[in-house]
Amino acid sequence: MPHILATIFGLLLCSQLPAGSQAQSAGLQVQKHWKLLSYNFPSASRTSDMNFYNPQNVLITGIAVSNDRIFIATPKLFSGVSSTVSWVPKGPMGDSPVLQAYPDWSFSNTARTNYNCSDLVLTSVYRLRIDSCNRLWLLDAGVSRSLEDYEITCPPKILVVDLNTDRVVRRIDFPREVLRGETLFTNLVIDETTAKSCDDVFVYITDTVEPGIIVYDSSKDVTWRLSHPAMYPDPDFAQSEIHNDQFVLMDGVVGLTFDERSGVVYFQPLATDRVFSVHKNVLRAGPLARGQMLDVKLVGKKSSQGIGLAVSPFDGSLIFSPLSETAIASWNPTNNQQSVLAQDRDRLQFVADITLTKSEPGVIYAIASKFHRFFLKNLNPNEFNNRIVRLELPQTRSLATGIKSPLLTHPLTLPTHNSLLHYGVFNTHQTQSQSLVHTTQATANALQTYFTSPALTTRTPYKFESTGIVNYGLRNPFTALNQGEAFPPSKATRDNYQRSYLDTLVPGNLPTATAAVTAPAAYTTRHSGYYYH
Repeated sequence: MPHILATIFGLLLCSQLPAGSQAQSAGLQVQKHWKLLSYNFPSASRTSDMNFYNPQNVLITGIAVSNDRIFIATPKLFSGVSSTVSWVPKGPMGDSPVLQAYPDWSFSNTARTNYNCSDLVLTSVYRLRIDSCNRLWLLDAGVSRSLEDYEITCPPKILVVDLNTDRVVRRIDFPREVLRGETLFTNLVIDETTAKSCDDVFVYITDTVEPGIIVYDSSKDVTWRLSHPAMYPDPDFAQSEIHNDQFVLMDGVVGLTFDERSGVVYFQPLATDRVFSVHKNVLRAGPLARGQMLDVKLVGKKSSQGIGLAVSPFDGSLIFSPLSETAIASWNPTNNQQSVLAQDRDRLQFVADITLTKSEPGVIYAIASKFHRFFLKNLNPNEFNNRIVRLELPQTRSLATGIKSPLLTHPLTLPTHNSLLHYGVFNTHQTQSQSLVHTTQATANALQTYFTSPALTTRTPYKFESTGIVNYGLRNPFTALNQGEAFPPSKATRDNYQRSYLDTLVPGNLPTATAAVTAPAAYTTRHSGYYYH
């Protein structure tokens, strides 16, 4: 029995896209594409050593775009990934350039023994982001061959690189208190909404294998870990499907994006049909007290699994990419307005990352790859298997108005020491009390669309429904499924209308006047250069 929401999504596609076996969006552009990736190897490189370079094991998962360069992350999912961070020129359109190791080849520890983990080396980077100070944040998971033997090569860390000089200006090491046995840091967002300087930011980081979100307060140089059942994989959606390929991957929270206007962080595991959210003030409040549950709400359900998430700077619409539909779509949580932005059976097969760039407001860049073929080891080297695509978002405001000025009216202050700084990170943040109002759960009527929301009338995203207590001390029972164990049942047998625990995270009715919630000052104090109003 086909998945109901996927069927409806298909009908929506048929109504919005031209007829034909290869429906495509005229606005979708291929910025770069590769059959197999290659590097600007130094003359003495051992390119014949498959542990150093195996082109069929190199896959792009992350992207960041500056004025003239595109930075990409190629994590060590398997052996043979020569450099985990590289760059290519932004132009010309549609070429297949050789990857330039970044910052340079001395940062790669692939097939090397002459390094130690205190050096400025990079092991495996899944995502990278550029902040308002033109600095590139590199999230190093420290794990080699994560889909093979899962070697923890070095502790995870963040390197911050000044793109004006291509020099590392900061290193952030994580304390053992926030790490777990098989921690795998895969994604990050930089929250600059209350920043007064370049290092006055919050960073939210996903741990995919030991599901949780790590919060780093850059100004205080402290970090803490938060977790919730919504961050864990849903066994009913362990099996993903793209065209005729099916693969089982029980990954927890990995999709992550931030709506700077509302202060809402959206997240999703790979193995789920749901998108969840949590307010930035909930994450910033510090470690949870014993017995306290993280305030998370269910945003809605999609037609299939996905990873890449972004937020439109025009209207706050959530941009996502359901895998089975090979599309990029948008959904506005305030009015349920939905649209298919692009659909392409070949060029949008697995969208791992979606990002915006300040140099081109209203434009998204996305990484689309044939990860499923890569994962199943049936990659065709004669096909284009990695793509960087570009798409202009529909503008909801009139063309005469255009994009208004950012709310940031003053530049952020550069650090006084613009050279390498070693920052120790200690878990010293004290738990802060919160006074969030919990209301009675409202009954949700499922919308018959490709993305359904249980709470479309909610206008206050910082009110949440309280839930039960989960023992996070137990090891994730689904981690072993990444090793290829059999997994029943398929998602087709799931009763889409059967209520589950995650459905109870729907926020309740709006509070009465006597129970109104007073928004903290941080909700309205916004300084980010990405804001539009």
